[in-house]
Amino acid sequence: MDDKEALRVGAAVRRRRRSLGLTLAAVAARSGLSVPFLSQIENERARPSTRSLERVAEALETTPAKLHAAADSARTVDVVRAGDGGPGVRRVARGGHQLNAKEFTGEQDTGQEYQHRNDEVMYIADGAVEVEAEGRAYRLERGDTLYLSGGVRHRWRATEPGTRILVVSVAEHIDATVDPRR
Repeated sequence: MDDKEALRVGAAVRRRRRSLGLTLAAVAARSGLSVPFLSQIENERARPSTRSLERVAEALETTPAKLHAAADSARTVDVVRAGDGGPGVRRVARGGHQLNAKEFTGEQDTGQEYQHRNDEVMYIADGAVEVEAEGRAYRLERGDTLYLSGGVRHRWRATEPGTRILVVSVAEHIDATVDPRR
């Protein structure tokens, strides 16, 4: 592993610490490492030794291998070509990343009501869509964008042939909700 790879584990450490709701001080107490050193690791200004990374991983209830894997997944570059996927719905970002992105084409109308844990943005690339959210109806046309915060019940349907919609949302496995107690 080169120096650049070793340094990039910091973002994975920070994400794991935050997902557990821990402060740097709490991780320092658990690991026996100093707060400034942990901050330098998270900000990728310090390279942890194998033993230090083991101590950090143990404090974060994980393993060094999982932190490295999380760091590797954070650096993913993936191209999805226009012809990839089938008609109707196609993923425009693959894998278990922090964002989900799908393109819907044609006259979509599942009649289904949705409620997602995290925020979502709907962009109308072509055509028109009717959306019902929070008891109100919205007509969206080419170039319009609709933002829905997590927890909003909604349903939508494309109303014109050739409608193309891009829906981007924070992935369900990500806890992006705000806890007012923090």
